[in-house]
Amino acid sequence: MPYEWLPPDGATQRLHLWPHRSLNQRGFVWFIGLTAALIALPLFGVIGSPVVWALLPFLLAAIWGVWLALRKNGRDRDIVENLTLTPGLVTLARHGPMGKRQDWQANPYWVRVTLHVTGGPVPNYLTLKGDGREVELGAFLSEDERIRLRDDLKTRIAALRSQ
Repeated sequence: MPYEWLPPDGATQRLHLWPHRSLNQRGFVWFIGLTAALIALPLFGVIGSPVVWALLPFLLAAIWGVWLALRKNGRDRDIVENLTLTPGLVTLARHGPMGKRQDWQANPYWVRVTLHVTGGPVPNYLTLKGDGREVELGAFLSEDERIRLRDDLKTRIAALRSQ
């Protein structure tokens, strides 16, 4: 599961969320290498003829396109969300691609955890609302993971309110 509750530090609870990371750097190199080899395979039949020069730009463009798509996916994997729950404050810090950081905080008494089954950008869209703002949480999680996280968050925030 791409989120975990870190060990509590006194009354402070911390949740760390990250997107699924199915392709590491070594896998990226292997995938690009095998893709390039398989795409270049038809060139062996036409080596030495002018057809090579007609096909080569298209084959290179295909490899370049795959490389760009995987690189963008790799940058998106750099997203990290940290939710901190304390008796006096709930804080969410989102570290996005290219170092972009977004922060949100609210009093736990006024924080509402909402799961939008429909109407959001993804099914079972999870949001936190408080201090006049509504922010998304774990948009990169699967539908089932967002449902489980919602239940867990509601329980923990309710416990904070009772302290």
